[in-house]
Amino acid sequence: MKLYVCYGTFPAPWRPGGHPCRNAYKALKEAGHDPELVLSYGLAPLPGVFNRTRGRQEVKELTGKFTVPVLVTDDGETVADSKNIVAWAKAHPAKAASGVS
Repeated sequence: MKLYVCYGTFPAPWRPGGHPCRNAYKALKEAGHDPELVLSYGLAPLPGVFNRTRGRQEVKELTGKFTVPVLVTDDGETVADSKNIVAWAKAHPAKAASGVS
């Protein structure tokens, strides 16, 4: 599972509702997932020339937009937007290890 984020998953107390990338990451972790973070430097509202990093280009190919966060599950499902990722995490908790060999 990959989670495309902007510059990280840091708290943003100045932002109402918190930082979207952190909200998505935190929801996935609370659901028992351990996503690979793909740092996708750039800024979605800027023209494409300013969003040339690998992460932003992959996000554009996946969703048609440069906006993060974007989740790509192990099954290849793409979930865009932090609210959708939070909902997905709640609906898909990680399977606990059974401990059976």
